[in-house]
Amino acid sequence: MSLPPDFIGPRHQTNWDWRAACNFMFGGAGSGLVIVVALLAPAQIVHATATAAALLLVGAGLFCVWLEIGRPFRAINVFLHPSTSWMTREAIIAPLLFGFGALVLWRGGGFAWAAALTGAAFLFCQAQILKASRGIPAWRTPAIVPLIVATGLAEGAGLLIVVAAFYGIFYAALPVALCVLLLGRGVAWRAYRAALQEQGAPERTFIAVDACAARVSILGQWTPALLALLALALGGAALPGHAAALAAGVFAVYGGWLMKFTIVARAAYNQGFALPKLPVRGQPMAVEPSLRNAQPGWRAADISTGQF
Repeated sequence: MSLPPDFIGPRHQTNWDWRAACNFMFGGAGSGLVIVVALLAPAQIVHATATAAALLLVGAGLFCVWLEIGRPFRAINVFLHPSTSWMTREAIIAPLLFGFGALVLWRGGGFAWAAALTGAAFLFCQAQILKASRGIPAWRTPAIVPLIVATGLAEGAGLLIVVAAFYGIFYAALPVALCVLLLGRGVAWRAYRAALQEQGAPERTFIAVDACAARVSILGQWTPALLALLALALGGAALPGHAAALAAGVFAVYGGWLMKFTIVARAAYNQGFALPKLPVRGQPMAVEPSLRNAQPGWRAADISTGQF
């Protein structure tokens, strides 16, 4: 007795594609930027520009989700289930985020903390949306929550450095904060990868995650950290210091976006079907040992881990 592995093995989900990934990429970076602005914005002009950029990013992410909806003009239905849906909670928080962000642009930094709190709630909702997707092993692990939050904050710090460098403003706390947040993102990634290993995931999920690990590590972690330290050593001196800070921010955002695009759009395989028992009609028959408790498409637990 035999069954084709593709019949019961994990398959890539088709409900969320690059448009959903863009919501987590843009929305996470935008909400992280709002938070970091309230904590570290070095000047009012940077404060206003960074807040405007954050709102544009969050809006772009939500627009991408709207494009993905099969019936886009029924999007209002997303507001109907606040007690059960993290997507509904995200949709409810979004207007508050835009409202407080608009007040920051209109009246100055006095409303920055209100915008930061709603940004934090928005970012947390995004992380919980993935965790609540029980059918996708790469998403449902609790370790996804600190990873999404950590990378959103790191991306926010990277974007704030980019805005400050654009205005020729150097603030030593920014590269220091970026290095700390990059370290946090690295720890969260290691915990996420270890959780996948411990809890199990389809083989193709591991392949997709490990395929981006080197680029995320080299270009998205070590490169921006070293550039941030270089900018700090140069003390923001004219062109070299600002160029190093600008590059650090760009690479930090690249690493986070690559990571989230991989998890949402490439590693999102469902769990397939396990076969703890096989039905047999008529006379009892021996079950092939390889089919007992079979779970085709899943890799053994001795896989090497991709680490930062």
